[in-house]
Amino acid sequence: QRGLLAHSGERLNLSARGFFRVLRVARTIADLAGDPMVAEDALAEALHYRAAADG
Repeated sequence: QRGLLAHSGERLNLSARGFFRVLRVARTIADLAGDPMVAEDALAEALHYRAAADG
């Protein structure tokens, strides 16, 4: 998960605030799915939303 987030953070040019915002969205996605931990698919979905929002 760290590799995915670090690589995507560099590619999307995420600030520290953006990095933690993605983590917060991923945590929400995992909560809605009933997962006790943030899985890689929740993180990928959060990054997808971030990339789509940046246009």
